[in-house]
Amino acid sequence: MNYAIATLGSHSALQILRGAKDEGFRTIAVCRGDHAFIYKHFGVADEVIEIESYSDFPAVEDALLERNAILIPHASLIAYVDLKAIERMKVPYYGNRKILFWESDREKQRIWLEKAGLNLPKVFKDPSEIDGLAIVKFPGARGGQGYFLVRNEREFKRKIGDIKEYVIQEYVVGIPVYIHYFYSVIRNELELMGFDRRYESNVDGIGRIPSRFQRDIKVTYTIVGNFPLMLRESLLPEAFRMGERVIKASREICSPGIYGPFCLETIVTPDLKFYVFEISARIVAGTNVFMETSPYALIKHGKPMSTGRRIALEIREAIEQGRLKEILG
Repeated sequence: MNYAIATLGSHSALQILRGAKDEGFRTIAVCRGDHAFIYKHFGVADEVIEIESYSDFPAVEDALLERNAILIPHASLIAYVDLKAIERMKVPYYGNRKILFWESDREKQRIWLEKAGLNLPKVFKDPSEIDGLAIVKFPGARGGQGYFLVRNEREFKRKIGDIKEYVIQEYVVGIPVYIHYFYSVIRNELELMGFDRRYESNVDGIGRIPSRFQRDIKVTYTIVGNFPLMLRESLLPEAFRMGERVIKASREICSPGIYGPFCLETIVTPDLKFYVFEISARIVAGTNVFMETSPYALIKHGKPMSTGRRIALEIREAIEQGRLKEILG
């Protein structure tokens, strides 16, 4: 094939590039010089283009155009490169670029999820409204860094410091379940790619400390890694229904809507009810736990199929069928 798959060297790049090679594409990693050895070491990149910082990514546009590259987005691209710069780039882009503005704006994201009819945690518009355990979150896709818990306005004011942009969200007690989806334009079908849960520092380490010392520790939610998760089978129909409603709502708010990989970040309560607290409108790092395949993807495809490879398969089928324009946003 005369196309290359390119991505920013971070987040899920190893999986994306490995999947692209499995489907016969040339691969390009655009990364900082101090990270370049990773993509060379693992042999997933046919070419490594080095940049000084993530914000310099738009400067490689001409090089990617010369190489007939298709850009695959992930959270690091969205977190560290200006969204308007991404939108202006002429490099072919897999996915709907405009949907990123809905993902990055928490108010817009909530409108989207409400339109999809999903169960959402309550949002407190003012600290004075806090009437129970709440979590304070910040904009962007920076992996939970800095999030903290509060129980009232007094705690909020003590912890917030001089931060101006935040969201105060009801803390729903339950099990975190991150649902990985893939919507195929070419096959007109929603696929369930897997589930994971995050390993966060230091909240997931506090249980190792005696309770009498725990109150002296500032709880944080910085993501360090991910665990694979097998959901009980009776919950799969609802997981599919939620994904389908999200796709339908996305077509109404941002045509042609969301396609390719996305993730609903949920809490499952003891009564087995899903509460959706966030959506990621592209591949998430939790899919890295299924670098080879998940059980669900293996059953569906009959062969190993990571989300990275599923992206490449979609692009390959689009090229073979003369439908590539349908999946480039």
